[in-house]
This record gives sequence, structure tokens and C-alpha cells, in this order.
Amino acid sequence: MILPVFSVYASQLAGATPVLVGIALGIYGLTQCVFQIPFGFLSDYVGRKKIIAFGLIIFAIGSAIAALSDTISWIILGRALQGTGAIGSTIMALMSDLTSAAERTKAMAIAGITIGLSFSLAMLIGPLLTIGLSTQGLFWVAVFLSGVAMVILITLVPNCERDRAARNNENNIFTLLKNPTLIHLNISILLLHAIFTASFVVLPMSLQSLLPSSQQWKLYLPVLLIAFSFTLPLIIFAEKKQCVKLFFISAIFILGFSEILFWFFSKNFLLSAVGLLLFFTAFSILEAFLPSLVSKIAPKNRKGTALGIYSSAQFLGIFLGGGLGGWLHGKFGLTHVYLFCVVLAFSWIMIAFQIKNPQHQSPENDTGDPSHG
Repeated sequence: MILPVFSVYASQLAGATPVLVGIALGIYGLTQCVFQIPFGFLSDYVGRKKIIAFGLIIFAIGSAIAALSDTISWIILGRALQGTGAIGSTIMALMSDLTSAAERTKAMAIAGITIGLSFSLAMLIGPLLTIGLSTQGLFWVAVFLSGVAMVILITLVPNCERDRAARNNENNIFTLLKNPTLIHLNISILLLHAIFTASFVVLPMSLQSLLPSSQQWKLYLPVLLIAFSFTLPLIIFAEKKQCVKLFFISAIFILGFSEILFWFFSKNFLLSAVGLLLFFTAFSILEAFLPSLVSKIAPKNRKGTALGIYSSAQFLGIFLGGGLGGWLHGKFGLTHVYLFCVVLAFSWIMIAFQIKNPQHQSPENDTGDPSHG
């Protein structure tokens, strides 16, 4: 929710510099990256739901600190604590525990779509809420939502014991780290979120010449509605026709092209709107495909570990995108951040060509060899 308004808000805080604003935006990703695998590992021994509840409590504390902050240093601390509640991989592991082998890939695809939807919906809601609540109020909303999540966790989410065979395979993390296809997918999620976060270090400021921050929802709303009307049919079509790789690479190209539009036409309302439409459509498609691909390729008894590594790469991308985006903005200006994103996107295409089509992968690899297929 804070992405569309944070850079403008944080730049007005005591002690703020472009680099520190970028760090404040990206530090969340660094602490998420650091704690995803340890939290996933601990969940194998103390239980998934306990770790998820613990992470939600830490997230709420970090959100409260950020809400009460009036300096960039305290905002950075609050954001770091928010990220320390690193439960993404544990949630994915619990989902894997609660779904059958036949349905797990569908569940992961739905999770990916949900994550993409939540990102985009939050970016629409954030500017709307700041009209009445201010940016600090968004952090209080985060505290409230973490409480809602806790209630859902306790009352609606089933308990589930991990299979002992899965526990016995946790020492194979280095095997997963060396799997070429998983490496390419982990690099992909890192690059996607680096591009996303770097873009939103500067996009709200670029759009201010067209619309003030409190009015930017008028641009996001129609763009997001149109983007999602495209996204779901495209995902369904790609899966049905077994051409996921083609759509995957095409989405990366579209993401890079949207950054070119931001780079050259940030003062043009129509072309900025087209750029945002392409950006959100591509982002949503990629965000849906990636966890599904990981769940298809990872061995049956190591999906939790594989998704922990994947989540760490995702949040490392958020940190790198925020930090480098802030540094480039401070050193060279807004346009160089977009150029940086263009370079990342078109470099990513070369990596994506090396990813095998998922239909050639065994959806439930029981051999214990993650290089199988």
C-alpha cells in the first residue's frame, strides 16, 4: 500500500536523502530475504502455524514503529522489522502440506495470482486511503490487517503435520541451490522484484507532474482493472495451450518495453497510462507463473525448502531494487532508474530462454533428484 506514496512521503522526513529513501523502501526485502529460510526451517520442527503467528506479531510491531516515526532512521528500523516477519515461504510450505500432489500445482498458481493481485490492489488502495489517513495511517492499517490475518490463521487454517520423509531431506538445500532450472527461476523472481521496487522509488514522483499523489488512484484504478481483465485469460490460455514459456518471455519483454515508455514519456499522461497498463499486466503474469513453475520442478519432499530459497531471492530483489533505485535517483536522476530497469529486463530475457517448458518437467518428482527432467 505504501509503494505509490512512500518515496514522496519519506523524502520529507528528517534526515532523508535519496539513498536513505531507497534503503527505507528496500530494507524490508533484505530482512525478508535473510529470515525466509530460517523461518521455513523452524516451521518443520515447531509447526507452520506457530511460525506464521510469530511472523505476524513481528510485522505488526514493525508497522507500529513506522507509523510512529518522524525520521528516516526510525522508518528504516520499522521497515526492517516488518520484513523480519518473513513467513512467505512458511505459508507456501503449509499450502504444500495441505494439498494433494495432484492439486498442488494449481494451488501454487492460485497463490501466485493472489500475490500479484494483492500487490496491485494494494497499490490502488494505498493512495485512496492516504486522502483520509495520511501515509503514516497506512502503517496502522498494516497493524490492523496483521491482526485480521492472525484471526484467520487461528480460526480457519487447518493444522497439518509435515511428512517425516520431507524433514529428512532438509539437508539437501545445497542440491536445490545447484539445480540449473531452479537457479534461473530464483534469478527471475529476484529480477522481477528488483525492477518492480526500483520503478516505484521514482514512479510516484514522475507521476506527480501529471497527478498529485492523493489523486494518482484515478490513474491506477482503470489501469489495474484493464490489466487484470487481460491477465487471467492470458494465464488460462497459456496453461491450456502449453505455451507458458512463450508467454513468460513475452511478459518480460512487455515489462521492459513499459520501462522504456516511462523513461522517454514520463510527462505524457496517455503514454504513462499505457506504460502502467503494460507494466501491471506483465508483472501479474510473471508473479503468477513463477511459484507454479518452482512447485512443478522442485522434488516432492523438498518443495518447502525450494520455496524458501525462492522467497529469499524475491525479497533480495526488493532490497536491491530499492537500494540501487535510490542511489541511481540521487546520483543521476529519475530517468536513469528507468534505464536501469530496461537493462535488467532485457538481460533477464536471455536467462529466461534457458528455462525449460514446464510440461517437460515431472510435476511430482519423487526421485529426490532436483535435476530430474
